[in-house]
Amino acid sequence: MSAVRTVIRGGLVVTAADEMHADVLIEDGRVVALAATGSDTAASWTDARTIDASQKYVIPGGVDAHTHMEMPFGGTYAADTFETGTRAAAWGGTTTIVDFAIQTVGHSLREGLDAWHAKSDGQCAVDYGFHMIVSDVHEETLKEMDLLVAEGVTSFKQFMAYPGVFYSDDGQILRAMQRAGENGGLIMMHAENGIAIDVLVEQALARGETDPRYHGEVRKALLEAEATHRAIKLAQVAGAPLYVVHVSAQEALAELARARDEGLPVFGETCPQYLFLSTDNLAEPDFEGAKYVCSTPLRPKEHQAALWRGLRTNDLQVVSTDHCPFCFTGQKELGRGDFSKIPNGMPGVENRMDLLHQAVVDGHISRRRWIEIACATPARMFGLYPKKGTVAPGADADIVIYDPHAEQTISADTHHMNVDYSAYEGRRLTGRVETVLSRGELVITEREFTGRAGHGAYTPRGTCQYLN
Repeated sequence: MSAVRTVIRGGLVVTAADEMHADVLIEDGRVVALAATGSDTAASWTDARTIDASQKYVIPGGVDAHTHMEMPFGGTYAADTFETGTRAAAWGGTTTIVDFAIQTVGHSLREGLDAWHAKSDGQCAVDYGFHMIVSDVHEETLKEMDLLVAEGVTSFKQFMAYPGVFYSDDGQILRAMQRAGENGGLIMMHAENGIAIDVLVEQALARGETDPRYHGEVRKALLEAEATHRAIKLAQVAGAPLYVVHVSAQEALAELARARDEGLPVFGETCPQYLFLSTDNLAEPDFEGAKYVCSTPLRPKEHQAALWRGLRTNDLQVVSTDHCPFCFTGQKELGRGDFSKIPNGMPGVENRMDLLHQAVVDGHISRRRWIEIACATPARMFGLYPKKGTVAPGADADIVIYDPHAEQTISADTHHMNVDYSAYEGRRLTGRVETVLSRGELVITEREFTGRAGHGAYTPRGTCQYLN
């Protein structure tokens, strides 16, 4: 806890609901009050450390509800540890991550959760919570789901993809959804028809189509749309809510929009890579396309406009990163000569807030919508609001001083993620994080890391706040 009183003066406070020129008073790690800049109330806040935010935005710390630190995949591990990954998150203005603990087949949910606690305990620079990946649905698993919800792990991810690894069939998915419908949990779905994709992978390799770009060609948008439709119908049968992760295709988005128009409790997330990158990147020569292999895959450029529109119309509610970095040298290279062996995942936890601010500059979204999709809605979706996701009395003092005029160029040479390339190398952005507080403690101070591993606290979560 920070015993220091802090006042952030002169900034434009931007939340999902409001914009106002206000000073912010922080005590004991929480926001205590806001008062109009220059008012008698604000002037009375003396005996405090002062942070000058004039000409800057004062925004809530970002909530990245989809990360994979130290995740095992395809015979290797994601390159960011909880220490390096949460430090990079802080640099990018994200003050809470929700990572995925993994149940492996034949083991309990508890064993998986304990393993992730062991990896993360005492390592994190910012606060963190966990979702649970459910890979093995049976009677004991279903009972454990109830216990996990009660202790603040309130969301469960299932996969329609990756047969033999994480895959659940429709019967297993239905059972888990039914349980979530009863216990208040939220099912998160990786919606791709993995059984059909595996056939297309086998056929492509048999034709000698081995380059990274074929990863995008076999994981067809229609198979994302089909799985999204099926997940929605299964959730409807189960009487359960559904959150579809990393939506990349306009056809899948159309399924979500239709369900939401019918009034179903169905939610969707997309990621910066689908908004800013495309199959053009997957097709880069000399195996460079491997850097952009993730699932769901990057789509042709024309899908981007549909995703931006979905964010404006609220058919998509959240932008998370699916941060799962693998180094080009030694990790992505495992798939030279066979695209199906390229580890799936991209780095991005450090870039999300800045890329979405660029979207404000470019006119895709409004300033408040930026905060809504990056901070407030993920906090509400996963039971963290108003502790996280806003600047308001009682909220944790997770606050970013953001310079909307600073210019920067994204590069692996200057980023803090533990990976040897940037998916956005050379991209010029307007806007940059200047100072970051986590529960009132300075973790980034005027572009210098002043935090520490172990400051970040494990944060149990309530249930989804969009239900009832």
